[in-house]
Amino acid sequence: MTKKNVKVTLVRSPIGTPESHRATVRGLGLRGLNSSRVLVDTPEVRGMIRKVSYLITVSEV
Repeated sequence: MTKKNVKVTLVRSPIGTPESHRATVRGLGLRGLNSSRVLVDTPEVRGMIRKVSYLITVSEV
């Protein structure tokens, strides 16, 4: 069984967003604009993605 991965890219600045959303972006491992990370598709990661979906784009790898 292979694990699914998702690529998450920060496309909008978290400046001016609630502190918990900025912390979630950092928790996903995203630092500056257009930074990307490939993460394992788990329910925890999906919840974080859902919380800051207006700041990021997601594609399956």
